[in-house]
Amino acid sequence: MAQAQVKIAIVGAGETGCGWAALAVAAGWPVSLYDHESRALSAAEVAVAQRARALGQLGHADDHAVERGIAALVPGRSLLMACADADWIIEAIPEDLVAKQKLFEALEGAAPNARAVTSSASTFSATDITARCRRPDRCLVAHPQSPPELIPLVEILPAPTMDRGLLELVKGWLRALGRIPVTVLKSVQGHVADRIAAAIWREAIALVLDRVMDVDDLDRAVSLGPGLSLAAAGPHLGNRLQVGSRNASAFMQQKLQDAEALWTEIASWPRLEPEQRQRLLNAIEHAYADSIDEITEARNRRLAAMLRALEDSREA
Repeated sequence: MAQAQVKIAIVGAGETGCGWAALAVAAGWPVSLYDHESRALSAAEVAVAQRARALGQLGHADDHAVERGIAALVPGRSLLMACADADWIIEAIPEDLVAKQKLFEALEGAAPNARAVTSSASTFSATDITARCRRPDRCLVAHPQSPPELIPLVEILPAPTMDRGLLELVKGWLRALGRIPVTVLKSVQGHVADRIAAAIWREAIALVLDRVMDVDDLDRAVSLGPGLSLAAAGPHLGNRLQVGSRNASAFMQQKLQDAEALWTEIASWPRLEPEQRQRLLNAIEHAYADSIDEITEARNRRLAAMLRALEDSREA
């Protein structure tokens, strides 16, 4: 089967499932979507079409492919109906280990011919999720960022028994959808991207609660400062690029020394007290609640523009 015609079944019609579906639909791929809640499934059909068309408007999809994909989108009225003919099944249900284990077990009967079954899990490993499976060899975690149709990173955690050829096939499918897969070599709580995001957010929370900066200015400081640097090069490469042709060892030693001085000052608490949580939520709502739809649209435009710039720079 040609890569451009991989049949995808997505189980779970929430934010992540709709994002996966919009991505595949926008590429013109045949997609079936299933959710055990019929109301969620009906709402998802509309949301997927809107998000797929938005990719076209942002310059990240061909309009003809988008409309072809929307026309081919099929709501599955049962797990069997949605998954029976799929080559690739994407699980995108809520983060509940028992529910995921039961679903992967059920998919062994509902989709025996699927080439690969991937989980969007943000906290569990493939070994955790396939504990009830007789065929864990076709299963892996493929964890996207949000929104999945815009941010290209996908963290890959294969099951230990997974065939290397199948792993490369799934990576090829992801690349065909414009995703950039990275492999997590050792399972850790929250994988990698979410751990880094959580560390940044903890310090950002502390700076707001300590009244160092208001929420909206703090978000600008991160997104227009270290956020741009991290997007362009990542933390290790970004620091190394500051060295240029100078003595790298001496510079990096000084950089580490400066960071160690900050590490003694930055937030290290493991949890917030209820009063702190409420203060934070109030501050965020005060900053953004009245214009969340407009801000979402603007965020998506900025993401699309940054991705186009990054893609252009790689091609140059």
